[in-house]
Amino acid sequence: MKTLILAASLSLAGPGLALAAHTPAPTMSSVFDGTYEMDKTHASLTWKVQHMGLAYYTARFTDFDIDLNFNAAHPEKSTLSAVINPASVRTDYPYPEKEDFDKVLASDAKWFNAGAFPKITFTATGITLTGNHTGTVTGDLNFLGVSRPVTLDVTLAGSHEKRPFAGVPTLGFSAKTIIKRSDWGFNTYAPKIVGDDVQIIIEAEFIKPKD
Repeated sequence: MKTLILAASLSLAGPGLALAAHTPAPTMSSVFDGTYEMDKTHASLTWKVQHMGLAYYTARFTDFDIDLNFNAAHPEKSTLSAVINPASVRTDYPYPEKEDFDKVLASDAKWFNAGAFPKITFTATGITLTGNHTGTVTGDLNFLGVSRPVTLDVTLAGSHEKRPFAGVPTLGFSAKTIIKRSDWGFNTYAPKIVGDDVQIIIEAEFIKPKD
């Protein structure tokens, strides 16, 4: 979501995603400090919501981005922001000849209303370390014209000083959170047909651009 992001983010997210050193501090400080770009070929933003009290309906956004400035010496001072295109919702609805369900969810005023609100954004406002590789990222999630705080649980999944094939520093993060969509005025069919709680799962790799 400029994330949901870390996501979110994140998403929402906010997304969104900066945490403790995965490698010894001197190496992390000298190699991993700085601005990172999300590797869009190795990133996903998935959400799940309960359907009729039965299984969880699972879908995703395919167009989103996360900006990360990682402070290796003080990860809690890192900055993060994310943006999601709600028109990129994908559900894998199996009968496109009957209905373009993705388009309905994206554009209908009862759902994501992307025509009126073309962006979901997440901006981190605080990062707290909870372990060597874990932490929380709190930020403002702006969705359907409403801005509310969201906290993501984030894990530093891995890092490379020189990523294979690219030869540049790379960080990988996993993030998750649960939001109540009604907090953003999104009450369609809630709570008996479509649940109020939405689980958000973000997986993202970040590459340090070459000088």
